[in-house]
This record gives sequence, structure tokens and C-alpha cells, in this order.
Amino acid sequence: HVQLVESGGGSVQAGGSLRLSCVASGSMPSMNCLGWVRQAPGKEREGVAHLYSVGGDTYYADSVKGRFTISQDNNKNTLYLQMESLKPEDTAIYYCGAVPKGTLCRYENFNYSGQGTQVTVS
Repeated sequence: HVQLVESGGGSVQAGGSLRLSCVASGSMPSMNCLGWVRQAPGKEREGVAHLYSVGGDTYYADSVKGRFTISQDNNKNTLYLQMESLKPEDTAIYYCGAVPKGTLCRYENFNYSGQGTQVTVS
């Protein structure tokens, strides 16, 4: 399956912004959907946002709606997560994942291959 590598995390103050990137080794339109999940210390992995690679429909967790924007650049095989108005509760390791065509787009079906990128908001 497609290999994914995340980058762009860092440490910011509350109210700040970050943009995460996820470079895919293969063609993103060959996937059903792609998205971002996060895992905070001591907590379960949480779906943050995802989009359908064909058509581009986007979906967000209630906790990030209005603050985060997911997008894709097919020419660069890159998925982005623009994060605004960051809060301390956004602190987590962020992972990108993908679901192949023919598989239901659900976070539990995501394939991950990267190490994630740490986001710390203080």
C-alpha cells in the first residue's frame, strides 16, 4: 500500500498555527480517502479530519471544526492539515493515513506507515 511520511509539527503557543504535510509514495487518487488522526499521551487515537481523494469531500471532528482545514495537492502527492487557533488540547502526535479503493472510509480502516509528527501547544 502507499507509504506516507508526515512532517510539519512543532511547538507553538495557544492561538498559533501550524501546517502539517504528508507525502505519499503513490498516487493519492488511487486511494478512497486520506486523513489525519492524532494520539495524545494516555488517550486513544482520535480521528481528526479526512477527505475523499476523488471529489474532495471533507469531514472534521467536532473538536477541530472551524479551526483545521484538510486539503490535498495531487501534483505533489501531498496531504495537508492547516491548523489555526491551536489549543493545548490539540497537543498530540499526528499521523496521516489512507484507505484503499474498495474499502470503506473509516478511521479503523486507515493504513499508517509514518512515525507521526509531534504537535505541542502551550
